[in-house]
Amino acid sequence: MKTLFDKTAIGALELKNRFIRSATWERKADDKGHMTDRLMKVYSDLAEGGAAAVITGYAYVIEDEQPNARMMGIYNDSFIDEYKQLTDMVHGKGSKIILQTVYGGSFTWFNTGQRIIWGPSAVPNKLSNITPKEMTKDEINTLINAFGDAALRAKKSGFDGVEIHGAHGYMLNTFLAPYFNQRTDEYGGSAENRARILIEIYDNARAKAGKDFCIFMKLNCSDFMSDKGFTFEDCKALCKKLADRGIDAIDISGGPVFRAPKPDKDPSGFTEDFVGKESYFSEYAKQIADSINVPVILVGGNRSMDVMEGILNSSRIEYMALSRPLLSEPDLVNKWSGDRNHKPRCTSCNKCFHDDGNDCDLDR
Repeated sequence: MKTLFDKTAIGALELKNRFIRSATWERKADDKGHMTDRLMKVYSDLAEGGAAAVITGYAYVIEDEQPNARMMGIYNDSFIDEYKQLTDMVHGKGSKIILQTVYGGSFTWFNTGQRIIWGPSAVPNKLSNITPKEMTKDEINTLINAFGDAALRAKKSGFDGVEIHGAHGYMLNTFLAPYFNQRTDEYGGSAENRARILIEIYDNARAKAGKDFCIFMKLNCSDFMSDKGFTFEDCKALCKKLADRGIDAIDISGGPVFRAPKPDKDPSGFTEDFVGKESYFSEYAKQIADSINVPVILVGGNRSMDVMEGILNSSRIEYMALSRPLLSEPDLVNKWSGDRNHKPRCTSCNKCFHDDGNDCDLDR
């Protein structure tokens, strides 16, 4: 019988248990994405808190494209030395650390009038009211190289790997969705063409960072849109292609559920409501895990030991990722280690988003 505290490995990356801190925007970097004492404290607490690995808040890969305030950056070599201090600290406290990389695209509300926002096509985003500039092929190539360069910088900084963010409505997710991607070239049209940029980003990162550096990708199992979204069948096909190319792990999430969207209220037509549910992408992730030979990480509503261990032992899912529960209790994994019946105080109330830093309301 598998347990959540088994020692495992992803490639050469040894992990002391099956808990991973899912990428969480802290809003505590400086205005250029550099480390601060407050942000270092976040990672110190997480490293001591018991999770085997910490995936950072998303880091933007192009300097002029910052989708949210005070998020981390990785757009040039000036980050390497300060991130080396971060990774050394996390490793010294017994955890591993993965850098998540992102291009935001039209799913943004930050400085939108002061920068050019790229997208696969000039299609309005009904949530943000942003209409991006359709990317040229040269711009696509620039973005592909930016992700690859970020992976190499992460390696030089001592990170154990990178996670490419292809979910939650950000740029790479919009390439996958026919609603947003109306291109007629090799990056649009068929599901294979719409996924091409993600494959090329992975290949570029792998070539630059090397075969022994961990590369994860985060994907929606589905966009849960009523029409022209990235579908579960699309996701299964892309996961298989990534697995065949040697990706180290795939992190399965889903459409932007943090607003509990309902089709009668949300103009984007989301068709699922996950309020009050646990491990809500598990049935999708189980099928994906059955179809590929690389580790699958499940994120979304992971709250109780019994539910997570039930999933672990009824599927080929290998890892459980938590975001808001560890924002509320960074030492939650240690608490579960001592008392498997400990009830997390996080209730998914989403009152953890604040202009001066994203923290649990109970700590304020």
